[in-house]
Amino acid sequence: MNIRSFRKEDWMQVKEIYEQGIATGQATFETTAPSFEKWESTIAANLCLVAENEEGIQGWCKISKVSDRCVYEGVGEVSVYVRDVSRGKGVGKKLLQAMIKESEAKGFWTLTAGIFPENIPSLRLHQSVGFREVGIRQRIGKLNGVWRDVVLLERRSPVVGID
Repeated sequence: MNIRSFRKEDWMQVKEIYEQGIATGQATFETTAPSFEKWESTIAANLCLVAENEEGIQGWCKISKVSDRCVYEGVGEVSVYVRDVSRGKGVGKKLLQAMIKESEAKGFWTLTAGIFPENIPSLRLHQSVGFREVGIRQRIGKLNGVWRDVVLLERRSPVVGID
């Protein structure tokens, strides 16, 4: 499995993986994948990675800004999605580990994630790379007419922003 930076020509496979996540009803409040332009506009500091093998893109991970306020310039929200046939095989962990290194190299001191409490595999994945639960945002939004909670996790870098 090769982890590398996202390229525009990866979009159709990335979108397909995103749509698989949407279809589970456990990965996002989104109900349709955005356009490439809208999706790309959310990437912070060019931080988007893909996991690729001989069969193509098996997963992706990106960092989005959490705020335009300068005080939060080193805080990003991580999203990670893995192709359905590759889930449970370590792809997500490799992506997150690589993203942590990349984000720290670009000065990010905190990564956050918002995960539905029912998405136990994603919660465990994030915790396995150092994320901790900081709270539950109760009934934060509706998905298909149903109010959903979101578990808020964060990972504080041990090497960036330690002054």
